[in-house]
Amino acid sequence: MNATPEENTAAENAVVIDALRPEDAPRCAELEQILFPGDDPWSADAFRSELASPHNRYFAARDPQGRLIGYAGLARLGTAIEPESEVHTIGVDPVARRRGIGGALLGELLAVADRWGGPVFLEVRTDNDAAIALYRREGFEIVGTRKRYYQPSGADAYTMRRPDPREESPA
Repeated sequence: MNATPEENTAAENAVVIDALRPEDAPRCAELEQILFPGDDPWSADAFRSELASPHNRYFAARDPQGRLIGYAGLARLGTAIEPESEVHTIGVDPVARRRGIGGALLGELLAVADRWGGPVFLEVRTDNDAAIALYRREGFEIVGTRKRYYQPSGADAYTMRRPDPREESPA
């Protein structure tokens, strides 16, 4: 049975989300240079260090050929009684944007955070409208502004928070 053109396109655009591995660190650093050129992009060693922490979870998005086209990381913070999580990073290769990859990576992070419990925090550039819209769709709200947070560019960041989904919402 032959695939339809739509099925062929879907297969060509299929993305696999799995664990980020230490051998992915150089590609992550390469993407960081592209994505965050004016804001002290992470090095391969920084990614390897993040992956080595037992309190972090990182995911990769791979194209059908296995090439890394996105990554995302989450840290478990707080205490056992009052847990919280922090999104450390989400990055998607510009050639693969507008395909839902950032949302899929965020979904993986939030699933882990929900198992851990507690609210989730993140920082995002105040001028990154696409990311802010994605975070709002997932229940994040702006709770503050960090002036000159990103260095060396000096760009401001919003701090955003998504409540623990187990918290009772006000009536």
